[in-house]
Amino acid sequence: MDIMLFHSVYGLRPGVRAAADRLRAAGHQVHLPDLFEGQVFGTAEEGRKLREEIGHEELLRRAVLAAAPYSERGLVYAGFSLGGSIAQNLALGDTKARGLLLMHGTSDIADNASVDELPVQLHVADPDVSEPHDWLTAWYLRMRRAGADVEIYRYPGVGHLYTDPDLPDYDEAAAEETWRTGLAFIASL
Repeated sequence: MDIMLFHSVYGLRPGVRAAADRLRAAGHQVHLPDLFEGQVFGTAEEGRKLREEIGHEELLRRAVLAAAPYSERGLVYAGFSLGGSIAQNLALGDTKARGLLLMHGTSDIADNASVDELPVQLHVADPDVSEPHDWLTAWYLRMRRAGADVEIYRYPGVGHLYTDPDLPDYDEAAAEETWRTGLAFIASL
């Protein structure tokens, strides 16, 4: 399976590279674009500042350019937090997308979004200030209206980026459960 994996607002850090290696070890081809062009950050605030400087449209343009050479094969889009938002935007616009694996992040959905039973799996902290319950409920309903087949997995008491072993939010048990479930999801596609 070809997977396009997008990094969080922290940039393309070792935790994201380790995630790509985990996916490769499961037999997948993983494409890992660097939307921040080599810049990595120690805090989310620093990363958000660069994200704002680059702008949402430019980040999406970079992501589309990274995915374009592989999209004819039918990609699984995946991402962490900001990367999940970007992955969702691309998957909803790609008629050949095979699936969408979101970890820690979602995006708004255009009213005219339409997919043909796109398999979607979301893994998120519970609670998560970046993905509050009312937002997730509305997001789920809009994704279903768009035609996506959505599963949401919530992990009580963990921090926002709980799968990244280099960040303070890391929770080993929740991260391992996320990876078991996520790898099974990708294998089912």
